[in-house]
Amino acid sequence: MNDLLERVSAIAAAAEAADGAAPLDEATWLWLRAGLGEGESAAVDETGFLLRRGSEVHLVVHPDHRGRGLGARRLAGVEGPAQAWSHGNHPAAARLAARFGFDRVRDLWVMRRAMSEPLPPGSGVGIRPFAPGDEPELLRVNAAAFAAHPEQGALDVAGLAARMAEPWFDPAGLLVAMDGPRMLGFHWTKQHSPELGEVYVVGIDPAAQGRGLGSALTLAGLHHLAGLGVSETILYVEADNHVARSTYARLGFTHADTDTHVLYRRIS
Repeated sequence: MNDLLERVSAIAAAAEAADGAAPLDEATWLWLRAGLGEGESAAVDETGFLLRRGSEVHLVVHPDHRGRGLGARRLAGVEGPAQAWSHGNHPAAARLAARFGFDRVRDLWVMRRAMSEPLPPGSGVGIRPFAPGDEPELLRVNAAAFAAHPEQGALDVAGLAARMAEPWFDPAGLLVAMDGPRMLGFHWTKQHSPELGEVYVVGIDPAAQGRGLGSALTLAGLHHLAGLGVSETILYVEADNHVARSTYARLGFTHADTDTHVLYRRIS
């Protein structure tokens, strides 16, 4: 790990311990590991960091240095259109957003399920683990399913390869529903630790919707995670995606107010 990653990781770990939520998401870590590109920047010292990539801003103040106006001083140097996530809906982020003209534009829920609760039996839909050669169909379904999603819909060959190169990737946990050579949908699971699993991505080809594939694939992934012995499974869902929320609620997932990530955006 290079010096930048070490310093950012130390501050992010301290913030997570203090706030109960990781301040950076997976996509940001993948970006940092790949190295900064043209027009991207990272200002880091012992008090915190400000990372910039296009309009994305990632601002974290070390817990030992909060209450001194450091977040405001860093954000004051950010001009023009910008957007920033507040993971865990931190009240200090809401105050900074109001002060610097950022609007709350998106809520992302974390939903949780205790795996000690019984799972319904699996469906009869033909589902199998991912196999080499499935990549083109997976990317096709993902692009169609998430055409309106600003992050997931942008997944490409390089992004897929980067995620599959992560230490947590297990092809047995990437489940696909096929109709001959054509993929109908997939459920990519993730195991964070021996205790924690995740419904990482569930994508259904729009042409195959209405056949119960979302529930069937989600349930198949939950059975897979249960077989690994995890005690809790989480997932991320857009707060305004009422269809998905209802599906997950039927499968035993619940949401608490503290489990919300908020995106703030300034357009000028």
